[in-house]
Order: sequence, then C-alpha cells, then structure tokens
Amino acid sequence: MNEEFTELFIPNQNIVHKICSVYFDEKPDKEDYFQEIVLQLWKAFPGFRGESKFSTWMYRVALNTAIDLLRKERSQPRLFRLSNNEYSLKESRRELTEQQEQLYEAISRLSEIEKAIILLYLEDYSYKEISEIVGISETYTGVKISRIKMQLQKMINHGD
Repeated sequence: MNEEFTELFIPNQNIVHKICSVYFDEKPDKEDYFQEIVLQLWKAFPGFRGESKFSTWMYRVALNTAIDLLRKERSQPRLFRLSNNEYSLKESRRELTEQQEQLYEAISRLSEIEKAIILLYLEDYSYKEISEIVGISETYTGVKISRIKMQLQKMINHGD
C-alpha cells in the first residue's frame, strides 16, 4: 500500500502545494499544514476505490482537510503570532509573475469553497469533476465559476 500511494502521490504532490499556497500562504506553520494534508491523504488512501482519477480524489481529500484545519484553527485562539518580518514562507511564489501574484492574492480573499472551485477550474478540471469534488451540482458549479471570475476581475482591476 505504501508503494502504491507513493507512486500516485509524487506526480500529484503539486496539488497539495497549491492548496497550501491558496489556503495557508500567510501562516507561519504552512509546512505543518502540508504534512497534515499528506497524512490525511495517506490515512484515506485505503478508501480510494479508483472510481475517479487519483488527482480528483486527492483534491477532494486535500481540500476537505484544508477547510477542516481552518475551521479548527478559527475555533481555537492562538497564543502568539509571528510577524512576516520574523518568519516568512513565500518560497512557493518566488517564480510567479506579477499577474499571477495578483491573481493568487485575490484568490486568497475568497471564501473556502470559492477558493476550492477556482483552484480546480484553473487546473482544468471539468465542471462535472469540480462538482463531484466540492459536492455541488454541475450547473451550480458553472454559475459559481462565472461569479468568482467576475469577483476576481473586480478585485484585480480595482485593487480591492
């Protein structure tokens, strides 16, 4: 099982990096979140039945884990917070163009579900696949993508 998981995970590990960049980029313990998502993927792997692509299943588990981690974090107050000057994990964005940086910044201000939808859309997942991963109808997925695109455009154009 370990070898099979590793063989499937390694070519798809950028999925977890992208989710961490969108959901946890400003958090000093981003690497811990990455490890927690990988751990949850490994724990859930015996339940992968191959009914969908591994990457689709991986997005579903990783996104749900990220959202759960954020919910747990919000319910527990932090004792201290390091400033960006004291600690910064921006290495995953070093190679981004200015436009990409603006897009990711705008995406980071969306709700958790909107982040998940647009991240999957940018990865060229079909509306059907996105609806299966996120748990909404295919029609509503199209509506949400259209609204999110307009919202992002407005944020980028107006510097919101």
